[in-house]
Amino acid sequence: EFCSLAGIMLLEVFLVLGTVIIYFLLSKKKEETLPFKEGWWGKGQKPDAAEDRTIWPFKVETTEEELSDLFRRLDQARFTEPLENCSFHYGTNSVYLRKVVSYWKNQFNWKKQVEVLNKYPQFKTKIQGIDIHFVHVKPPHLPEGQSAKPLLMVHGWPGSFYEFYKIIPLLTDPASHGLSDEHIFEVICPSIPGYGFSEAPHKKDFNSVSAASIFYELMLRLGFNEFYTQGGDWGYLICTNLAQIAPNHVKGLHLNLASVTNMGFTHLLSILLGRYLPGLFGFQDEDVRRMFPFLKKGLYRILLESGYAHIQATKPDTVGCGLNDSPVGLAAYILEKFSTWTDLEFRNLENGGLERKFNLDDLLTNIMIYWVAGCIVSSMRFYKENMQKGIGTQKHERLTVQVPTGIASFPNEIIHTPQAWAQKKYTNIVSFHFMPRGGHFAALEEPELLAEDILQFVGKVEKEQLWRRK
Repeated sequence: EFCSLAGIMLLEVFLVLGTVIIYFLLSKKKEETLPFKEGWWGKGQKPDAAEDRTIWPFKVETTEEELSDLFRRLDQARFTEPLENCSFHYGTNSVYLRKVVSYWKNQFNWKKQVEVLNKYPQFKTKIQGIDIHFVHVKPPHLPEGQSAKPLLMVHGWPGSFYEFYKIIPLLTDPASHGLSDEHIFEVICPSIPGYGFSEAPHKKDFNSVSAASIFYELMLRLGFNEFYTQGGDWGYLICTNLAQIAPNHVKGLHLNLASVTNMGFTHLLSILLGRYLPGLFGFQDEDVRRMFPFLKKGLYRILLESGYAHIQATKPDTVGCGLNDSPVGLAAYILEKFSTWTDLEFRNLENGGLERKFNLDDLLTNIMIYWVAGCIVSSMRFYKENMQKGIGTQKHERLTVQVPTGIASFPNEIIHTPQAWAQKKYTNIVSFHFMPRGGHFAALEEPELLAEDILQFVGKVEKEQLWRRK
């Protein structure tokens, strides 16, 4: 009996081994693209009629009622006294918040900012059942024989399409801003559904792949068969997914954030030993500076700064209620991110360093977009839709990206991803640069640096026709 038991166990071991070997042989041939997600996110049942593909102009407009309601709420704000000498370590400091609210009520000119928002042409079109808002800027003049290259730029949370307003002229009219005009862009900046003036999905499961599918459809609808994409924050993931869905249409992918969620054994080993044997893991001196000591600059930093993400990935609607009801609460919540993600050291300042890199008009314009659109809750839900199944479980996380990729690595980004790590995901990195300064909101904080990096990246891709060799 023992012999037959041993025989059965041996057979099982061989079966398991055989299965594993066959799996690995077959999985090497796994499909390289991500399936396009054909969703329908409108209210109720999907209608039988074909979708209206009209594109119509849009302008930002607010009513006097909306503004008087806002001012009433600002007047009735209840502030909590902060702890002594706590700066921004407990979150937004309410001594400074009072100054922001005072400026908001007495000096901030929303009507003027609406004119600023409307200086670029904006449009809407219905895709997969919801209205998609986008800014579309063509070059003011093109040199003889040159055509504009379409560039899709995608924002993240808690930003908006407005983040790109300072970089748009540098890309659509580089020569007037002292940049090379070898490549000139026509820029398309959509609002992620549930953000800004794009309608929020009415159904569950709208994730980054859904957004990428919608933006892919948007670019095709605008007549762009080949285009470049650029993103940071959620924009990095949406643009990455788009490159996985349509590698033959995306000529190049430029990111100012690149995160790798599928960590292998070598990643873990490099965390333990990379400080002592950087060369072994392909780390450069700057990688070591930014990553180590890893407990302090990696793990503790993530734990200390990701509480918001845990809330938003689990119960966004609960905390969202308060933010959607109180403009001061909304401002406190969003401003904290613009402080810490721009420079962690800003936590040590009572004003959060907010006016070192930004001005209050720009910060309040972004907050006003969330307020007048009433979109804070739907924007926060995007975390739940992307993370509720668990990090590392999605198909797009396991697939590589073959599209030519450029990465601008800003020193004050919350998490640093070395090129050696990024390379495992983005197999065709043609440009990776350590930027001299700047943080998470690169397009708003350092538009020139980001524009220059995009221009040189596209220059490389075009010169060597890299997308043709994918």
